Amino acid sequence: MDIIIRKANRTDCERMMELIQELAVYEKAPDEVTVSLSHFEESGFGANPVWWAFVAEVQGVVIGMALYYVRYSTWKGQRMYLEDILVTEEMRGKKIGSLLFDALIIEAKEKGFNGMNWQVLEWNEPAINFYKKYNANFDPEWVNCSIVF
Repeated sequence: MDIIIRKANRTDCERMMELIQELAVYEKAPDEVTVSLSHFEESGFGANPVWWAFVAEVQGVVIGMALYYVRYSTWKGQRMYLEDILVTEEMRGKKIGSLLFDALIIEAKEKGFNGMNWQVLEWNEPAINFYKKYNANFDPEWVNCSIVF
């Protein structure tokens, strides 16, 4: 099986939204995805993009993605923030997640970021075990906060 890891382009957005919805179902929040396709496309490929992504493709079909944006830390400077990394359920266990994660690490180093941050749900043992392979630090000290407008 030939797996191609490449930077996402605008024509991938519809499929990426399908994968995002699949992730929302997996994370037990199927109704939480409210972003429109046009907003998603503009945010990634418009005049002022705020996110970038890699996709994993097999036989011309996108079966995984990793989407990130730049986070700024007043203590550390620019860091990559991994918003989502996912591989379709039927393609998990084939090292595709590792290929995507490795592409992110290379990208972060090339862009001069000094690290990468992300979140993982405490019950998501497969993801936690995946990140442990990269010697990720898990910080129980911080509490997630948000405001919805």
